[in-house]
Amino acid sequence: MEQSQLLPNLFRTEYRKIVSVLCYLFGIENIEIAEDITSDTFLAATETWSIKGIPENPTAWLYTVAKNKTKNYLKRNALFEQKLSVEIKHTANKSEEIDIDLSNKNINDSQLAMIFTVCNPVNSGEAQIALALNLLCGFGIQEISDAFLTNKEVIYKRINRAKEKLKEANIKIEQPTISEINNRLETVLTTLYLLFSEGYYSTSQNTILRKDLCAEAMRLTFLLIENPTTNLPAVNALLSLMCFHSSRFDARTNENGETILYQDQDESLWNQELIEKGQFYLVQASTGNKLSKYHLEASIAYWHTQKEDTPEKWQNILQLYNHLLILEYSPIAALNRTFALAKTNGKQAAIIEAEKLNLTENPFYYSLLGNLYTDIDNTKAIQNFEKALKITNSPADKTTILKNISLIK
Repeated sequence: MEQSQLLPNLFRTEYRKIVSVLCYLFGIENIEIAEDITSDTFLAATETWSIKGIPENPTAWLYTVAKNKTKNYLKRNALFEQKLSVEIKHTANKSEEIDIDLSNKNINDSQLAMIFTVCNPVNSGEAQIALALNLLCGFGIQEISDAFLTNKEVIYKRINRAKEKLKEANIKIEQPTISEINNRLETVLTTLYLLFSEGYYSTSQNTILRKDLCAEAMRLTFLLIENPTTNLPAVNALLSLMCFHSSRFDARTNENGETILYQDQDESLWNQELIEKGQFYLVQASTGNKLSKYHLEASIAYWHTQKEDTPEKWQNILQLYNHLLILEYSPIAALNRTFALAKTNGKQAAIIEAEKLNLTENPFYYSLLGNLYTDIDNTKAIQNFEKALKITNSPADKTTILKNISLIK
């Protein structure tokens, strides 16, 4: 791999690991120091490799330089010398020299601790996602602003405010205890779920970025599964859900970025390996006696990987939505349920239920009604599609809606 490709790739994969280890070592109050040392490491790589060429083991080179830069910082900085380095030495079995441990185990431990630190309810959901993308996934400010369809200044401020709140609350970066996992796992899973959704349902035309967001959410969820203390049924259910959804990623849009409705998707584009992984994690999630929304959503997603339109499929999906709405009501879940209702009880029954929702600010509400009214009352179908057209911000969705209108006319 050429340097022009190698360094950005290493930045994405290794930046987050080094930052996590250094934050774990220094504490959240010194998060900027961890980031500065890591950034300096990659700057040194850019400068050195352009002159001397790429080393035989680029990752090991980065780790060695990061260790040396950290040790140099500890030696010359009075605050660290007087306070932190004493504490670090004390916890490092009184070794003469502070060890910057970049082993796989310590990287994984550090990243697990960072997940529970970043996903803290002192920050809003949006702030948690932005901070997770930056610290846990190695995304730059520009990439995050592209994902949120906003400007860099907004994201920069959001991330900095999130860091300050963690410092003010004196949040410790440490391995979560059983009690901490019980209290905080729901918040962590919600953040990872929203991070995945940001990629899967994003209106951004940058397909690579959207896939990267989904992949990072899956990677962080898998980190939880790899650790025995967080390898719990709800975590497996969430990863199962992500696998099932990701399996249909390439079939959801055409070459112009236009949305392809589920019934029109090319099944040959579905990723069977991800479907099998989703099934595996869903089985793993079946232990215990607590049913989470992720269990139900993963089961719904499983049935969507069965392309054939059978009564059994849609009856199962409808019942799962009924359970989901009882467990945790969501207007979007209620809206999605009406599609299953149309499949089992007919369009008229679905129209009655859909119109009760009255989600007048949601373009998908009007698009669904447009589809339900098609061939029943085409005038109403067109009216609903036109309402959806007015309030949607997605160029791809606008193209799909216009296509639906043209088919009726």
